Amino acid sequence: MALLVNAVTKLIASTEDAPSFHGPSIYEFFPPVILFDGTPFEINRIILVKFFMAAILITFFALATRNLKIVPSKGQSLAEMALDVVRVNIAEDLLGKKDAKRFLPLLTGIFFTVLAMNIPGIIPGFNIAGTSTIGLPLVLALVAYVAFVYAGLKKHPLTFLKASLFPPGVPWPIYVIVTPIEFFSIFILRPITLALRLLMNMVAGHLLLVLAFSATWFFFFEMDGFWKLFGIGTFAFGFIFTLFEMLVAVLQAYVFTLLTTVYIQLALAEEH
Repeated sequence: MALLVNAVTKLIASTEDAPSFHGPSIYEFFPPVILFDGTPFEINRIILVKFFMAAILITFFALATRNLKIVPSKGQSLAEMALDVVRVNIAEDLLGKKDAKRFLPLLTGIFFTVLAMNIPGIIPGFNIAGTSTIGLPLVLALVAYVAFVYAGLKKHPLTFLKASLFPPGVPWPIYVIVTPIEFFSIFILRPITLALRLLMNMVAGHLLLVLAFSATWFFFFEMDGFWKLFGIGTFAFGFIFTLFEMLVAVLQAYVFTLLTTVYIQLALAEEH
């Protein structure tokens, strides 16, 4: 990413008297405060995006499920299809119908929260995902962490921690090495990787889109002559990557929910 920004900057700077191009930076994710500056309730553009998408999500499901019918309306059909993605393709496939029913509200909430917060990254006017700052991915990862620890302790109250930290079949002296590794992998690395995977994908996608479209504006409106042709290439890249980001937004919601379900499944495994 940094190499691409530097390459574009050096290319433009090499022309005599050319206007300077400034690529995207990490400060994109620290917009100025809009409301309640200096208080714990500060609101910036990213927070407003989260509020707006949460309102859309709640409104959609409220309207789609307000008058449920045997012959569903278009809104009800769309909601049922979306819910079945989580219920059938994730929860029941991995947990079975009995356990899927228990954890389905949690998994459904995680999937649609991540999806709704990812989508604004490609919506003009928003142009940034609600999951592109660490707060929301971290909260969702902690929810997943509590869920799989609760599942394990609930089903195997006496053996869950022992089986997790002291896997059977390992010679006792080796536990000095294995147990710290298992503890770090299961109880620390899992939530960290869940949060960082989602965050980094949204950050990288935003920076690439900003680079493509800001370069397009620069070439079309600030450069002269044949330099304007470069704007066609950057616009094409931006358009293609926007379509790719649509896929990433859905895929990251699916992966986050899938991994949460896998962790719950491992916690419920009979070998505990």
